[in-house]
Amino acid sequence: MTDKDQIRLGKTLWAIADKLRGSMNADDFRDYMLSFLFLRYLSNNFEEAGRRELGTDWPLLDESDRRSPLVVWYGQNHNDIAMFEDVMRRKVHYVIKPEYLWSSIAEKARTQDAELLHTLQEGFSFIENESFSSSFQGLFSEINLDSEKLGKSYKQRNERLCVILQKIAEGLAEFPQDRDLLGDAYEYLIGQFAAGSGKKAGEFYTPQQISSVLSGIVSLDAQDPASGRREKLGMVLDFACGSGSLLLNVRRRMGKNGVGKLCGQEKNITTYNLARMNMLLHGLKDTEFEIFHGDTLLNEWPLLREENPAKKIEFDAVVANPPFSYRWEPNEELAEDFRFKGYGLAPKSAADFAFLLHGFHFLHREGTMAIILPHGVLFRGNAEAKIRKKLLQDGNIDTIIGLPANLFYSTGIPVCILVLKKCKKFDDVLFINASEHYEKGKRQNVLRQEDIDKIIDTYQNRKEEERYSRRVSMEEIEENDFNLNISRYVSTAVQEEPVDIEAVNQELNSLESRISEAKNRHNEFLEELELEKLP
Repeated sequence: MTDKDQIRLGKTLWAIADKLRGSMNADDFRDYMLSFLFLRYLSNNFEEAGRRELGTDWPLLDESDRRSPLVVWYGQNHNDIAMFEDVMRRKVHYVIKPEYLWSSIAEKARTQDAELLHTLQEGFSFIENESFSSSFQGLFSEINLDSEKLGKSYKQRNERLCVILQKIAEGLAEFPQDRDLLGDAYEYLIGQFAAGSGKKAGEFYTPQQISSVLSGIVSLDAQDPASGRREKLGMVLDFACGSGSLLLNVRRRMGKNGVGKLCGQEKNITTYNLARMNMLLHGLKDTEFEIFHGDTLLNEWPLLREENPAKKIEFDAVVANPPFSYRWEPNEELAEDFRFKGYGLAPKSAADFAFLLHGFHFLHREGTMAIILPHGVLFRGNAEAKIRKKLLQDGNIDTIIGLPANLFYSTGIPVCILVLKKCKKFDDVLFINASEHYEKGKRQNVLRQEDIDKIIDTYQNRKEEERYSRRVSMEEIEENDFNLNISRYVSTAVQEEPVDIEAVNQELNSLESRISEAKNRHNEFLEELELEKLP
């Protein structure tokens, strides 16, 4: 596998999606396309594990035989199937019946089998309810194979699915069957569909470059970032996880064995399903992650509802990109909620601080939280000013990073990253103004790798640099009434050189003298020619 393979596969699949979706909008077709890629991944992974387990008993088929060897083995070993599946559940944590494997489905598509649609429906139902030890109910709930968007009759829908699946199978056949390759292609497609979704993309996608900044920060030692990356993160939380790309970026940064468990929460059912698929497709076992479908602001996840401090769940790292300035309806009961008590409630017009306080409550004492928020949280007044002041006085705000505008598909406004800790080493607050460090793109601006590295290095070593970063004392922040507007502390404006008034006057006098001399000479010429002089 090479980086070129990753890019080429992503582009190949996107071209197929763009061509085949027809009148179907990108969001609808996304669910079909990504689900089929997910099925292909599960199938290949299961068949590879089956080959290793069966060893010399693995059937060797003629090249002209397009069946999966597992189809043959199941047909010849009825008495051993239960034992084989029990072993596979322990080793790969799931089972797929041979008739539902990607190779079987792709062959039905190639031969225009009239039962393809029914087989797909049965296969999706089996994966949701019987494949895994954990429940993955509703995993394909957003994929309606009976939708008229595919065709008005069963026959039309079946034929359309045959074409789509055959084209995907042909596109995938050009590339090596590498698990990481397909996972990266899945991420690429999520990004491409996000680009076509405009503002809706903010519901499920954080651009990889921004994810890299957050993951780079939380993976460093919380007390002394300069000492380098932590050896291991126990549990990581993203309470507005979207498609899960931010959590996966933390795992990628730490290495596959560097994170104990990824935990995410997502309110949107479609995006929730995307996240679960994304985890499995990147090689995580169902015991290595947990994604909950529910409202974060109402704290609907039972795992996080423990009020006893001695029993509550805590996370070594918290990362999040919640919806910006989300309108919510806090009630009297929420005012007494253990997450907000002592701080007060965020205003109805903007739940930004409610999201922040939710994540901060579950942060471990030795952990780091990095959250993306609009700049308004840095300077807005009233209830938000009270929350901001308490966080500052308690020494919880460690670093504030201003990012360039137009980095997101969902909004063009500039945003900031707040880094919070419950127990931090430094008394000051580090301000990083990275708003002018980017590459301008046609639709969105882009953080280059050098820009990402500069932000992380500045945070890690707490560097100060003119017009870029500065450590600001709490005394100065208090003098500014706890206003954290970045430009107050780190301005990117270039100071103009002072004007020397006396030198300017001398130059003007010199110019006036030269003008007068030129005018007198000109009048002398006019006088010789007997013409009227200049006034």
